[in-house]
Amino acid sequence: MHARVGFQGGGSQGFQAGQQLAQPPVVVDPGLVVAVLLFAQPPADGPGGDFAGPLPVRAVQPGRVGVAAAVGPAAAGAPLDERAGQHLARAGDRRELRGDLAGFGLMSGGDTHGLRLAQVPHLSHIPLYTYSVTPPGRTAPAPAREAAELIAGYRPPSLSEAAAGFARQAAAGCAPLDPARAKALLFACGKLGAFASAAGLELDPQVCLHPSVIERFILTAGREVSAPTRRTLRTSLRYAARRAGPQLGPAPVSLPRERAKAPYSAAEITAYLALADAQPTRGRRMRAGALICLGAGAGLTGADLRQARGSDITCRSGGVLVQVRGRRPRVVPVLSRYHDQLLASASFAGTRLLTGGRDPGRRNVTTPLISSLAGGTGLPRLDTGRLRATWLADCAERLGLATFMHAAGITCSQRLGDLIAALDPAGEAQAVALLGGTR
Repeated sequence: MHARVGFQGGGSQGFQAGQQLAQPPVVVDPGLVVAVLLFAQPPADGPGGDFAGPLPVRAVQPGRVGVAAAVGPAAAGAPLDERAGQHLARAGDRRELRGDLAGFGLMSGGDTHGLRLAQVPHLSHIPLYTYSVTPPGRTAPAPAREAAELIAGYRPPSLSEAAAGFARQAAAGCAPLDPARAKALLFACGKLGAFASAAGLELDPQVCLHPSVIERFILTAGREVSAPTRRTLRTSLRYAARRAGPQLGPAPVSLPRERAKAPYSAAEITAYLALADAQPTRGRRMRAGALICLGAGAGLTGADLRQARGSDITCRSGGVLVQVRGRRPRVVPVLSRYHDQLLASASFAGTRLLTGGRDPGRRNVTTPLISSLAGGTGLPRLDTGRLRATWLADCAERLGLATFMHAAGITCSQRLGDLIAALDPAGEAQAVALLGGTR
């Protein structure tokens, strides 16, 4: 539907009531109506320029607010005030405002997008601005609209129309909120669509986004891409399956990843050593001191801790060393802070087990010692895992590991093991000096 627009005399047309009010004068979009009605009639003797042309009148975008006049076709090039039923106002005849809408009215609105003039056959001419208001939460944000437009125009030459259509359907079902997510979904769903089309599967999100189809695609067609791309494809397809794929029931709950335990502070270690010295018998004092020194001074825990004997503690290479037995035999330098206490416990134990008991296979050998080292509410029950974390934190600080990882931009040590596997560890004397075990 179009209307002709005209300006004359630099003014704007007025609002003149007609006789046929039974028909609706305007078409109003849903929402808040905001309009500006300007002065009623322009002066007829002013310099006039007549600009006429088609003006499309349509509803604005969903969620926006606007007003548009319902119009009929107008004669091209004819000023609005010279149509049927119009009186041309002339200077001095007091018709500038009489019979028309007096003055002007303003209804508060928003940002002006442009002048919209349209002829209403029964209410003469209504000049008004069409306002476009975007209240918070009423329209989709710009990134979401860009994502929707990107999905609608996705037609890559490397895919068939059927595969591209499946990619558009699956990505649109996910309703991505930004173009980057839309691109990732289109790429993954396009690859999956090509695979499903070659396998003879129905190109339907309820079929192709099934977990078994996704895994089959990753294991077969995914071999043509690199490992990082394969992981990205799998993540994107699982994302699409949760939103546009078949709903197969509640998803499995992921198990929490084990986190490192908090190390003890130096004050807490001192308090535990004081509790060990306060035990009623010499044997318990020696065993409790050995437990703390082997955990916080050498990082031993579990079977390595239970199997340690007094004869495994030796002084060589400038420090105190612990010969660890079991599945991972090794020699561990003891931090210098714990030398004296550990040597005294080793001298007392001799060839016997440092932490007590006769069978190192027993899992509750250290339980009585740990129970006796609980110092009330201010000092909780001793945890051998936290003792090992204390040793690891001390060694990492001496090695400058935090400085190295910060300089390398590494926040997770997942690949450090692969890098270290190709390196040779230092000798015993270098390890003693490096880890602060020099006596």
